[in-house]
Amino acid sequence: MPRMFSKILIANRGEIACRVIRTARRMGIATVAVYSAADRDALHVRMADEAVAIGPAPASQSYLSVEAIIAACKQTGAEAVHPGYGFLSERAAFVEALLAAGITFIGPNAAAIGAMGDKIESKKAAAAAGVRTVPGFLGVIESPAHAVAIADGIGYPVMIKASAGGGGKGMRIAQSAAEVADGFARAKSEAAASFGDDRVFIEKFIENPRHIEIQVLGDKHGTVIHLGERECSIQRRHQKVLEEAPSPLLDEATRTEMGAQAIALARAVAYDSAGTVEFVAAQDRSFYFLEMNTRLQVEHPVTELVTGIDIVEEMIRVAAGERLRIAQADVTMNGWAVEARIYAEDPVRGFQPSTGRVLPFRPPEEGLHNGVTVRVDTGLVEGDAVSIYYDPMIAKLITHAPTRAGAIAAQARALDQFAIGGIRHNLAFLSSLMGLDRWQAGQLSTGLIVEAFGETIPEPLPEGELARRLVAIVAANQHRADRARHARPGRAAMTGSQARVVVMAGEAWPVTTAGTDAVTVTFADGLSLSVASAWRAPDPIWSGTVGGSAMDLQMTRAGAGWALRHAGKVATFEVWAPRAWDLSRFMPHVASADTDSLLLSPMPGLLTKLLVQAGDAVAEDQPLAVIEAMKMETVLRSRKAGLVGAIYPKIGDTLAVDAPILKVV
Repeated sequence: MPRMFSKILIANRGEIACRVIRTARRMGIATVAVYSAADRDALHVRMADEAVAIGPAPASQSYLSVEAIIAACKQTGAEAVHPGYGFLSERAAFVEALLAAGITFIGPNAAAIGAMGDKIESKKAAAAAGVRTVPGFLGVIESPAHAVAIADGIGYPVMIKASAGGGGKGMRIAQSAAEVADGFARAKSEAAASFGDDRVFIEKFIENPRHIEIQVLGDKHGTVIHLGERECSIQRRHQKVLEEAPSPLLDEATRTEMGAQAIALARAVAYDSAGTVEFVAAQDRSFYFLEMNTRLQVEHPVTELVTGIDIVEEMIRVAAGERLRIAQADVTMNGWAVEARIYAEDPVRGFQPSTGRVLPFRPPEEGLHNGVTVRVDTGLVEGDAVSIYYDPMIAKLITHAPTRAGAIAAQARALDQFAIGGIRHNLAFLSSLMGLDRWQAGQLSTGLIVEAFGETIPEPLPEGELARRLVAIVAANQHRADRARHARPGRAAMTGSQARVVVMAGEAWPVTTAGTDAVTVTFADGLSLSVASAWRAPDPIWSGTVGGSAMDLQMTRAGAGWALRHAGKVATFEVWAPRAWDLSRFMPHVASADTDSLLLSPMPGLLTKLLVQAGDAVAEDQPLAVIEAMKMETVLRSRKAGLVGAIYPKIGDTLAVDAPILKVV
């Protein structure tokens, strides 16, 4: 009988480290966290039984240091390492180094990682195992002319991809011979810069594609099963945004065939842990092998909720030498689960990452209520800081219900109940996705976000009935606040109705308010809404009823007014006395700053390059500086031609959002 580990080390940080710790604790296994200088006070450090410092903030000097991880294992007596995802999770050399040190890797064997880690070799292995692959050319491509000849033979459009790639780097779609020649050179250059490997391959590009993946589990005794599929088609720049299980595209026959092919590939490489076989699927349910991820996936919770199987626990048991406790016939998919990735980023500014102290941070309540499950996987608590050094994902919000429509409705409600302050975030964007007709109908493709929104996502103002309901909430809150002030000793009680003007984006809404516990708000057209809530400032989440219907929304102070967010709509509201509003047009207004002359930092980050000096002549759209944040470099360009005047920071300075860098005069 295999002996279960008594102590494991988690070679990761953030939400995935916390998630692994929770399962290990339930299994009675002690845990060791590792942390960089930037993560000294992080949640995963506080949750673990022990914690070991492993280096400076940059991941290359801490979380990616094999030597530091092994030293931490020896220092604490950890018998095994769970890598989470990212960092060292798919490095065969890390697995071999652990084994040489007598430490177990909680993941697949090194040979399987090596076989699937190279996109060209993995496609060859898939084809040999009888797995359907996208038509393409996997050999050495000698020149742009050779690439064009290959693409002509496959038929357009084609995808040029880096063999060692990931995260959308080294990837180009080409619709013609000219685009192939240009894309081939660019893909090789990106691949060399990003991965130290300039090999690329060419394959048929599936138009209007969907991204569907099969979760597999294998043990060290030759058993491999699958846990059904996840659909991950909602992506932006090849990065997943929403995931769900099961897929609204698949029927039972396609699910069975796709699962069988995933198992065939896993068996071909003697796979012995949790892994994911990814497929690209056409709208007619035809599908082709894309790649295999030899690790735990970010989106694994949706599979856990529909199957009831703790995938991390199975990984730990398999690594300890146990046989799988589940047969294929035991796997059933119950209900529907949806996951949204919550990022510290600003959709309005092209999804630039955001950093800073998170205050407030109030996730929705977790648990099972009326047949609906809400789960939040995060590595943050209120008051923690989002660093410039790591990935900007700060939480995953997962909902499960008996039906897809129910899971989506639960996700929309939970997003409205999620309060995040101090940083920019994508909660409103995710709420907007929940309301899209195509998403709700399951008519998905990897291009849906760009087709629906474009590259930059504005925060739309509330309109129509929603605008009216939000105006009523703000007016009712002001009415209750005024009543509380008048109830103080020595002040006359407030009686009767009160006239007010609620202003949103320059639009004035004259209303009257009356009542005590429930406030009646009457609009100029005679319509009235009753607003009831126990809300008190500064609670960031307003919950109550408007016109008898329940509502949840984020409500926070914004200068003299209130910022409200609900169902993807964001607006600031101010409440005026009618006379003050009438006189406001005579008040002086501050002129807007000349933003074309000032180069401002679009995000918190590190100034890594200044490409000009004071006195230099610059042209419109000329690169001026480079900012680095969360593993991304952003080139900042001039908005006009002119001469460089003052330069404010120096290279190496950490900049706040909207910090001035230089002036063009």
